[in-house]
Amino acid sequence: MLSTFRDAWKVESLRKKMLFTLFMLLLYRLGSHIAVPYMNSQVISQIFSGSGGSIFSFLDLMAGGNFRRFTIFAANIYPYVTASIILQLLTIAIPSLESLAKEGETGRKAIAKYTRYLSIAIALIQAIGYTFGLFRQAVNATSAIEYTTIILSIVAGTAVLIWIGEQITEHGIGNGISILIFAGIVSRFPLDIAQSVALVKAGKSSPIFLVLFLIIAIAIVVFVVTLTEGERRIPVQYAKRVVGRKMYGGQSTHIPIKVLMTGVMPIIFANSLLAIPATIAMFTSESTRNWIQKWLTPAGGPGAVLYIIFTVILIVFFTFFYTTIQFNTVEYSKNLQANGGFISGIRAGKPTSDYLGRTLNRLVMPGAIALSILAVLPTILTLISGLQFNYGGTSIIIVVGVVLEIHRVLEQQLIMRNYRGFLKNK
Repeated sequence: MLSTFRDAWKVESLRKKMLFTLFMLLLYRLGSHIAVPYMNSQVISQIFSGSGGSIFSFLDLMAGGNFRRFTIFAANIYPYVTASIILQLLTIAIPSLESLAKEGETGRKAIAKYTRYLSIAIALIQAIGYTFGLFRQAVNATSAIEYTTIILSIVAGTAVLIWIGEQITEHGIGNGISILIFAGIVSRFPLDIAQSVALVKAGKSSPIFLVLFLIIAIAIVVFVVTLTEGERRIPVQYAKRVVGRKMYGGQSTHIPIKVLMTGVMPIIFANSLLAIPATIAMFTSESTRNWIQKWLTPAGGPGAVLYIIFTVILIVFFTFFYTTIQFNTVEYSKNLQANGGFISGIRAGKPTSDYLGRTLNRLVMPGAIALSILAVLPTILTLISGLQFNYGGTSIIIVVGVVLEIHRVLEQQLIMRNYRGFLKNK
């Protein structure tokens, strides 16, 4: 992996993309230190240390630390992730959106535009909830213009993050949204580690749990790499055909089906949906908020159990859902048949599609279950030990997954560059 990054840095075009990505991340980090105007930071600190702090800490985790500081990025990129989930589900349910999605680049741009509009609407709802709900005690505004300034600052922050993510995707390296979430998680690691070490030194937690967590963290890294890189190759044979005096086809190749072709997206989607109850709590009274905290967030005893159960269910669901979108077995079998390809021992058409579907399900199901278990295992350890590694399993999986995705993109770019150079020399 290090050699890939080193080789990519030597290529001018890739170096520019890497520097552009780093520059966009620098803008993100700078924005993470711009506070929303007319907000009392001392009151916000008291709210976090009070009885409702557990819900707020959960939302702060989802916001990459911007929620506690209440910066312009307090809503983070999750309104965009939530909007993406809604649009993808509607694409299946609404025929007009489904036909739009099949129109290629034009349809993709139209759906991306709808996703942006919906993201801004969700961010607006969250900003109103922050201003008139959770943090109403910390608001120093006295006029309608000042209240509007607070709300628009949060919405504008989300809009800037959407722009940064799309710029990274288009001109940088990797998926911009995943990289922004990655940056938010990595920025929290030093604080979480320092807090856990302080708890051990103060005698509030056993050092055995700290060592155990580090061992599990290393095991998660190894297992995520194995899941992400593991694949099954289905052999494909292309029939020979004669065109004029030349013979075409007859080659043997394979269809690579990865155990976890969705990467970290199921976890990101699951986290986004699981944050909804805590977000709804912003609009409710203190008693209702305490009930939501107890039953619907990891902060409460019953809520922690329900959180773990729903995490597993949602990760498995989104793994299958996202895999179905990425790998359409019906379209794949049609393309094989149209190009004279076939799987040995399997008839072309529907039997091929059914065979690919069965193979895909046998691979995806164990991968989805393994991914969900890895995501909740450190959460269970955190609840038992009391160490403040907030949902470290999910964080580690996202970090490792994004790093592997960037590595894969760089490898593909290097291969394409070498291939073009080979053609040029010929």
